[in-house]
Amino acid sequence: MVCEKCGDRGIYIENGVAFQCSCNRDLAKKRRYAASRLPVKLQDYTFDGFDFCYYPEGAFPEKRKMSYREVAQSTFEAAQNFARNTILQSRGKGLFIYGNVGSGKTYLCSAIANYLLENGKEVLFIVVPDLLDEIRASYSGDSEYSEIQVLRYAINAPVLILDDLGAHNYTEWARNKIYSIINNRLNNNMPTVINSNLNLGQIERYLGERTTSRIVELCDIYSLFVPKDIRHIKNMERQEYHC
Repeated sequence: MVCEKCGDRGIYIENGVAFQCSCNRDLAKKRRYAASRLPVKLQDYTFDGFDFCYYPEGAFPEKRKMSYREVAQSTFEAAQNFARNTILQSRGKGLFIYGNVGSGKTYLCSAIANYLLENGKEVLFIVVPDLLDEIRASYSGDSEYSEIQVLRYAINAPVLILDDLGAHNYTEWARNKIYSIINNRLNNNMPTVINSNLNLGQIERYLGERTTSRIVELCDIYSLFVPKDIRHIKNMERQEYHC
């Protein structure tokens, strides 16, 4: 359908002055979202929708002096600050967010992605196991991209979000690929967000000391905990609603 306002030219004239048409901005945003690889389900996740009710004020994660709520508030503020700062600058420190399964880490990372995409920033959102599968596929000819192209795509993304750097069966090959991405982004001071259900000590056991060291240098470290998996709570709420 041709835009009635600009005739698909992307600009329109009003009182002798040229303006960018909103259809042009909408098309650019659609292209950013398509290139981001952010799953459709996650494209509705926003900072405004982050619900602190799942993080109790009077309860504390094991061996922590801050309550679940206080930890969540601190990490939420860090995520917002990262997103706002990244709009203004193309280089800067990233975030590493760790915590138990179902604590809202992917939600918060998706909120960062959506904020940046809505404000004109290019983002690449990658689930780590999917990235490794894509690299493997490049060896067999099942992919239109070579290994170098896949790695460069992750290394050079203006903002990279690595989702689920978890307890997978990492071979030496896989550890080297993850190291290459993180090390290159560190060397170029590229904004990077990583979430994991592993703490730094566990990351070191799975990925090695050199990768962990670079994560610490690349990112500010935050955590997010819940006493019970948020997904399970929401599922129970849906079941009760339908009863």
